[in-house]
Amino acid sequence: MPNSEILHKKAVAVITGEASGIGLAAALRYAREGMSVFLADVNESDLSTAVAKVKGVEGVGEVYGLKVDVSSIEQVLGLRDKVLEEFGEIHILMANAGTSSPTPAFSLTTPLAELQTNWHKVLDTNFMGVLNVAQAFAPIMARQENSSVIICTGSKQGITCPPGNAGYNVSKAAVKTFTEQLAHELRNVPDSRCSAHLFVPGWVHTGMTGARTNAPKPPGAWTAEQTVDYMIEKIFEDSAFYVICPDNETSSSLDKARIQWSLSDVIDNRPALSRWHPSYKARFDDFIASKQGLAGRSRSRGRAPLGREDSGFPSEADLLRVPPLSSSVEST
Repeated sequence: MPNSEILHKKAVAVITGEASGIGLAAALRYAREGMSVFLADVNESDLSTAVAKVKGVEGVGEVYGLKVDVSSIEQVLGLRDKVLEEFGEIHILMANAGTSSPTPAFSLTTPLAELQTNWHKVLDTNFMGVLNVAQAFAPIMARQENSSVIICTGSKQGITCPPGNAGYNVSKAAVKTFTEQLAHELRNVPDSRCSAHLFVPGWVHTGMTGARTNAPKPPGAWTAEQTVDYMIEKIFEDSAFYVICPDNETSSSLDKARIQWSLSDVIDNRPALSRWHPSYKARFDDFIASKQGLAGRSRSRGRAPLGREDSGFPSEADLLRVPPLSSSVEST
């Protein structure tokens, strides 16, 4: 059943995390639909700016902002209670949370305490943040009379897991699995009109690529507005669960081919992350070429650039050549 009925004047959208970039673009899009918008973010400055921009949209409903650390269930419950106090129900819940720190699977040089601190930071924000928000709001939304959606922001790195950022990959893989479980459980609640969806942005021009300083958009990236428009179409018109966004550098067919190869590691019992295993490099190149309708390439030649898999991070070729980033923040 299409979710288009949810996008209507005076409906309520709650967006956690990212009071800029995709989160702000989504808030502005909902505002143009005449919806009321409740923004939550840990960055008070970004939050204040976002609230002012959303309030400036002609025809918008009520607009609120609240500083919230989504890794704290107490603060998330405070957000939920404030939303219910103001509106009584929620039609769209966007659970966004993203950060990154140096998190190799193990380290020969970083002290264990420091390594585990970084891992907890990433997991507490990226996974527990989404978990906290969904678990706090889902029981309310599942019993509402009106239709609603819970949109969890994942990452292509949580599906294909390129080497170089283990903690981030693990956190986003957990978001994918959790959102699948959430969707199953929601559709088995008697009379529930709430559904869950996994939103996976591609390469997006945000603060990570210089949008905050008005730097020009990289040719391969989409704008935040393009990404939100794609998400709106897939969730609210097609009722899709998996929303894997392309961009100007990575097509949907290339995304599907990469995902198919990754899943085949399990089916064919290949080495873990065989795509980056030297013994499988040529086979992977040939597989991608065949899926893209290209002629087979010589196995003696170097691999052609395949594009970025996630906004704000180096390409896979770069990950093979340089050490992992010291720190970064997810741009979605």
